[in-house]
Amino acid sequence: MTIRSGLAALALVAAASAGTIVSAQAQNNTAAGAIIGGTAGALIGGAATGSAGGVAAGAIIGGTTGAFIGSQSDRRAYYYWGNNGRCYLRQSNGAVVRVSRGYCG
Repeated sequence: MTIRSGLAALALVAAASAGTIVSAQAQNNTAAGAIIGGTAGALIGGAATGSAGGVAAGAIIGGTTGAFIGSQSDRRAYYYWGNNGRCYLRQSNGAVVRVSRGYCG
């Protein structure tokens, strides 16, 4: 399989799964970020290097980055877990206040 046909197949799979990505994003932004980031990274890595190694490296880097960005947006309303394991409330004026852990569920 040539690089171009491999990239075309990957693009076709990405386009076909676009409908499922939207529903997955509503449930878990981490998974959606990993899927979108991995697909984009594989396309860019393959186009930039022209080799299967570039596709694999791009998919790994893009998937990891997408998962990280998606996990940062996994918040319940304005309550969310901080990186230090504490629960925070983002107020409408932009202020962030530490609250009881029960609010983050």
